[in-house]
Amino acid sequence: MPRRRGRVWAIVLALLLLAACVWSVTVGAVRTPPATVWEAVFGTDNGSTAHEVVRSLRLPRAVVGAMVGAALAMAGALMQGLTRNPLASPSLMGLNAGASLALVVLMAVYPGLGHTPLIVAGFVGASVGALLVFGVGALSPAGLTPVRLALAGAAVSGLLGAFTTGLVLLYGIAQGLLFYSVGGVQNASWRQALLFAPWWLAGTVLATVIAPRLTVLALGDDVAVGLGQRLRATRAIGTLAVLALAGGAVAVAGNVAFVGLVAPHLARYFVGVDYRKVVPIAGLLGALLVVVADGVGRLIRPPFETPVGLLTAVIGVPFLLYYARRVGHSA
Repeated sequence: MPRRRGRVWAIVLALLLLAACVWSVTVGAVRTPPATVWEAVFGTDNGSTAHEVVRSLRLPRAVVGAMVGAALAMAGALMQGLTRNPLASPSLMGLNAGASLALVVLMAVYPGLGHTPLIVAGFVGASVGALLVFGVGALSPAGLTPVRLALAGAAVSGLLGAFTTGLVLLYGIAQGLLFYSVGGVQNASWRQALLFAPWWLAGTVLATVIAPRLTVLALGDDVAVGLGQRLRATRAIGTLAVLALAGGAVAVAGNVAFVGLVAPHLARYFVGVDYRKVVPIAGLLGALLVVVADGVGRLIRPPFETPVGLLTAVIGVPFLLYYARRVGHSA
């Protein structure tokens, strides 16, 4: 029955995601009828402006949004499993802030670079940000409790954010960084999707491989070792997956916060604590959340767009406060 429940949720969420992508392609400053979308995707090219908008702008936007949401959600699920910390997520553990700082440094020193160097910079920056958070959190004599790790993440993210703001003011690149700071997929293209795809696929494969081990790791290090678990290899593979997913997502879509926190918790609520089901269900939920948020952002005040990162924060901040209060008693 639990396995069947996981499959049912996977099918339901996949259908909802498909419907959300279709809906997202139809909405905007000018609504596009579903029939026009169908003709643009599966019909012949008649050179119409509506077909060009669907193919070149809205369709890649939906695809990239789904990939980014899935990447952030799976990265959050992996981080929570690796650290046994329910508050772990790319936005809270310094990955987003580190990636943003690396992007700003690269944009300031080498302006006009393409997306490939930016994705590599996001990967490196996310690594540095995560290392700083865990290093600061480890200074506590009581160890890395969930709340202390969240506080370390907030402190490091604030520090890296201050450096980022300083560089933006110093080099006058506020306009170029605005997209990354608010987070969104409004500038998504097929080229970005193709550049992000290898990182996304590599991270997804590693996450799938590591998922069964995370279920064992949740029982504790001693139990995991007794069951033949190789902890260093598990954590190394999981860390590589997190960095590939979160670093690439931030480089493509900027600072889309809290998706990696909310989606894994919803996944565990739906399918339990088995990470073989949590990771893919979290990915589908994260993709659904970002695609819907992107579509809603275009409808709030057209023709202006509300950033995706703002809408996910509206959902994520109350969730964080609620959950931090629950786990704070154990700190």
